[in-house]
Amino acid sequence: MQRLSPEEKRQDIFDRRNQIVNYHIEHTAFYRNKILGTYKGDWNSVPIMNKRDLQCPLEERLSEDYHKKNVYVNKTSGSSGDPFIFAKDKWCHAMTWALIMDRFQWYGIDFNKSLQARFYGIPLDYVGNTKERLKDWFANRYRFSVFDLSEAAFERYLQKFKSASFEYINGYTSAIVQFAKFLKGKDLILREICPTLKVCIVTSEMLFDGDKYLMQAVFGIPVVNEYGASELDLIAFQNLRGEWQLNSDTLYVEIVDEHDMVLPYGEEGRVVITSLFNKAHPFIRYDIGDIGVMDESSTMVKPVLKQLIGRSNDLVRLPSGNTAAGLTFYYVTKSIIENDGNVKEFVIEQTELDSFLIKYISSEELEEHYKSKICSEIIKYLEPGLHINFERKHQIKRSGSGKLKQFISRI
Repeated sequence: MQRLSPEEKRQDIFDRRNQIVNYHIEHTAFYRNKILGTYKGDWNSVPIMNKRDLQCPLEERLSEDYHKKNVYVNKTSGSSGDPFIFAKDKWCHAMTWALIMDRFQWYGIDFNKSLQARFYGIPLDYVGNTKERLKDWFANRYRFSVFDLSEAAFERYLQKFKSASFEYINGYTSAIVQFAKFLKGKDLILREICPTLKVCIVTSEMLFDGDKYLMQAVFGIPVVNEYGASELDLIAFQNLRGEWQLNSDTLYVEIVDEHDMVLPYGEEGRVVITSLFNKAHPFIRYDIGDIGVMDESSTMVKPVLKQLIGRSNDLVRLPSGNTAAGLTFYYVTKSIIENDGNVKEFVIEQTELDSFLIKYISSEELEEHYKSKICSEIIKYLEPGLHINFERKHQIKRSGSGKLKQFISRI
């Protein structure tokens, strides 16, 4: 696809987006029912969908050629507050990884050889933890848990950087920023400690300019901004010219207004994305829940994201003095989400140093044993002595950007 001329590439995008719509109209009853009465044969009449449109059992959403045993199945993090289970056919999933590998190669990273310093969460139960550690071993990466961002933990991380030949850092922005602040406090340059480092790639949360400058200064390497969504693909990746280049190989990205009309480049609106290869599950004109602006220099072949608004997660501050990344609650949502789609939306608010409030919208009230399980999971990932309260809501207020943040700190 990348060898096509600009005109060939443009035609290829048009063809692929039409083909994926027609495929799901023909083969996916769920999508056919959703689009019925709206679609008039042209792209602008294809209805925009969001996560709540997809919150029904996965089996009801799969196309007729696919079932759970021949697709890749996963859960979204719920970082936007709308969790659900999704699927990709295996070719689409392979294309996702081919694209990620392609983009990382821009910075000299070879997935088969380059050792990754991975700042992510990890399940704490024996089976889940062992599985992730095994995957890390096969994927040539070493995991630094974001559940503990204490000075003692950072001292251990620093010792690992002294002994391992890491080529790149990858992970949650807020956790990596905290590590950078730790290094600054010790007046250290990470590349002097680990000279094999080439680049730091941050994801999942907003990267602010001040944090980027800090990381580049104390790491001694470029800091690259990645924007993606597990149910879709890598959406945008900073290229060597510093542009946040949108993925036009496997996705079709649009910016629309409140009336679902496509906006000119340079205007702020909702980010709507079509997965061009996913035949197992329809993600067509899918409102991801973000607000963004495409750069005026954009073309269909090379779209550039000028600004993304509202992807920041606050830090969790704890009575012990420790901190953890707001995305720690990604792992708690593994307990909240069920395939029946009972929980529609949720936010977790930290109201006091030792108190958290979970606001949620659901078809049915959460049972007490289920609440107890969630409480124990939060305490397991954070620390004992925390108070967790639940409040079922009919509606959860969103931010001015339209984003529903999963974690909000009120302290």
